[in-house]
Amino acid sequence: MMTDADRTVLLAMDFQNGIAGDEAFAATGVLERARDAVATAREHDIPVVWVRVALREGQPELAATASFARIAAHGDVDETHASTSIHETLGRRQGEPIVTKRRISAFTGSDLDVLLRGYGASSLIVAGVATSGVVLSTVRQAADLDFELTVLSDACADRDEEVHRVLTEKVFPKQATVLSVDEWAAGL
Repeated sequence: MMTDADRTVLLAMDFQNGIAGDEAFAATGVLERARDAVATAREHDIPVVWVRVALREGQPELAATASFARIAAHGDVDETHASTSIHETLGRRQGEPIVTKRRISAFTGSDLDVLLRGYGASSLIVAGVATSGVVLSTVRQAADLDFELTVLSDACADRDEEVHRVLTEKVFPKQATVLSVDEWAAGL
């Protein structure tokens, strides 16, 4: 039995309409694999935390020279816009928290650290789009915060398949266990 000191939490990151709904991501099957990961987490009483990127109306968080401004310019990322809602394929349930971040990492500009402390989390299961964006930034920060990490390689995707491969096969294994959704589920 898990104690509060060794709780695992699944982070489902940037699976929002304006990002995960993009044809390039939809074609990878990442939404279906992430949906399977969410279902597995629920079956094993692992809390699911949804992470989205959204900015206040008028985007006052953005500095004129911020590199993040390029990403924000790709679509409407206002908090109330449909593009920032969790993609319906994943079936978010009432009561599952949504963390709103203001930059690329799930920790930046959000209350994720407070929520994870509330859960007593020491282990994170990571899924998200894009592998070279939210997944990379969050894995690096979570490792620095001493979380035990598992990256679900097929519940992550990137517009560049080679970048995804290099990150999941060479970079992430230095700080995380990298498994497919099926491998992770079989080990529970």
